[in-house]
Amino acid sequence: MASSPADAGSPLAAYGGYKFFAVTSPKAFVAHVQIRRPEKLNAFSEAMWLEFGGVFRRLSEDADVRAVVLSGAGDRAFTAGLDVQSTSQDGTLMSKEQDPARKAKKMRAQIEEFQSSIGAMEKCEKPVICAMHGISLGLAIDIACCADIRICASNTRFAVKEVDIGLAADIGTLARLPKIVGSGSWVKEVCLTARDFSAQEALAVGFVSQVHEDKAKAVQAAIDLAASLAEKSPVAVQGTKELLNHARDHSTVDTLRYTQLWNSVALQGADFPSAILSVLKKQKPRFAKL
Repeated sequence: MASSPADAGSPLAAYGGYKFFAVTSPKAFVAHVQIRRPEKLNAFSEAMWLEFGGVFRRLSEDADVRAVVLSGAGDRAFTAGLDVQSTSQDGTLMSKEQDPARKAKKMRAQIEEFQSSIGAMEKCEKPVICAMHGISLGLAIDIACCADIRICASNTRFAVKEVDIGLAADIGTLARLPKIVGSGSWVKEVCLTARDFSAQEALAVGFVSQVHEDKAKAVQAAIDLAASLAEKSPVAVQGTKELLNHARDHSTVDTLRYTQLWNSVALQGADFPSAILSVLKKQKPRFAKL
């Protein structure tokens, strides 16, 4: 499979052991994570979602990374969602356990593990930009909802597909999408009908913030944006992500109080006076690793 210019970047040695994900550094302090199972439309098996969680937990702790881009390898799909064939052979789902309470306990544990693995991207301390293209169904929406910024190509085909395979979406879409998109009516419509919606519709309702001509341009825009974020104070950027996520899940009063505590520490660091001085001197600031 030929790589586009947007795929280029130096491999990050610490991430070389992953089977389903390639991690490169196209710009300073930027990590580009590619889902790499294009022959299966990047559909997720259990092994993949466990790797996904591992990648983002490591990125969260990596001082050499300040911003992350996520994309899907191949021309056809960001991800087609869950690998249904693999799931149908799963030991928990196909267990011969007759007692419903005991089988349910095992299933709850597996769902929690799945949720935690995908949610690792949301918990990643670094801002994550999701660049989608082509087929982006089911789990693709769960993943995108965990991103801080969503960008897509004009050919992206979205759907919250779970009702068509006989279940309610359980990895995060139903919890997160209503907080991202302002229209409860639209959210319920797409979740209940499992209908496709286009990149242009996703932009109109605020699910994505940018639509680009094709995959290469969408990924390049994401990398350029990540590079811009990576030049800023990591104390400020990571703090802003933390406080915005806190505000989403808490009251205004609680978040203002949390901000007081957060900044009472952050303002004592070196980044704040360095940034102020660079503005006064009209110089580009440089910030230490965090």
